[in-house]
Amino acid sequence: MALLKRPPPALPFATQSAIFARLAEANPAPETELQFVNPFTLVVAVALSAQATDVGVNRATRDLFARVDTPAKMLELGVEGVTEHIRTIGLFRQKAKNVIALSRILVEDYGGEVPDSRAALMRLPGVGRKTANVVLSCAFGHPAQAVDTHIFRVGNRTRIAPGRDVDEVERAIEDNVPARFQTHAHHWLILHGRYICQARKPRCGVCPIHDLCPYEEKTA
Repeated sequence: MALLKRPPPALPFATQSAIFARLAEANPAPETELQFVNPFTLVVAVALSAQATDVGVNRATRDLFARVDTPAKMLELGVEGVTEHIRTIGLFRQKAKNVIALSRILVEDYGGEVPDSRAALMRLPGVGRKTANVVLSCAFGHPAQAVDTHIFRVGNRTRIAPGRDVDEVERAIEDNVPARFQTHAHHWLILHGRYICQARKPRCGVCPIHDLCPYEEKTA
C-alpha cells in the first residue's frame, strides 16, 4: 500500500451519513465472504486468507471445517493433516504450522474458546491486527475495522477515511464514520472496493455513491 504524503481531510459528517445510508439500503446486513461455522473456524479462515482469495480459502476449508470445528480436533489432525487440506493456498506449509500452534494456545490458555480481545487474538500465530479485527467484528459483533487493500483504497479515494497507512485509515473510520454505521462499516467498504470501486477501473457508472464521492478520475 503506497503511502500518501499528506492525506486530505475526511468528508463532512453529513456526507458520511448519506454515503453509509445508501450502502446500508443496498445491503442492510453485510457479511464476510469467508465461510465459517463458529469463532474458531473463522480465526482459521482469516489466518489462511493472507495472500489468498476468499474463494480459494473457502474451497480449501470446506472439507476441513466439516471434519474439524474445535482447536482440540485440529490438534488431533496435526500439521500434516492440515497441510493436505490447504495445499492449494499460498504459503500453505507455514499456515498449517500456524493453525496448529494457535489451536494449541487456545486449548492450553483459553479452554478451547476464542477470546473476544484484540490483544489476546494477536498473541495467536498468524493473527495480526487485521485478522483480529475481522474476528471481533464477524464473530462477536464488535465495531472493529479490519483495513485491507480494498478499504485502504476506498477510504482514500472517497475521503471517507483518508490515511497514509492502514493504521491511519482504521483510525479515520473510527473517528469519522457515524457511530450507527460502525458495526458494518468495514464490510460495506470492503465489498464496495471489491465489486465497485475496483483498483484499475472503478465502476463509477453503477456506483450508488458516485455523486457524493470526490474522486477526480471517475470513469463513465
